[in-house]
Amino acid sequence: MKGKTSITLSREILTGIDRLAGPQGSRSAFIERVLRRYLREQVRAQANARDLERINQAADRLNTEAADVLDYQVADD
Repeated sequence: MKGKTSITLSREILTGIDRLAGPQGSRSAFIERVLRRYLREQVRAQANARDLERINQAADRLNTEAADVLDYQVADD
C-alpha cells in the first residue's frame, strides 16, 4: 500500500530527477527506487558495523590470549 506525501525539492534536484527518469519516467517512481536502494545500503552498513564490532571484540580477546601464551613460553625458557 502506498501513502501520499508532499516534499519540496530544489529546481536543480527536480531537473536531475527528470533527466534521469526520462521522458516517460515518473518522479515518484524514480524517488522511490532511489530511496529503496539507500535504505537497503543503510541496513547493510549497520549490519557490517555490527559484524566488525564483533570481529574486533573477538580479535581483542584472542590477541590477549596469544600474548598470555607467549608470556608463559618466554617465562619457561
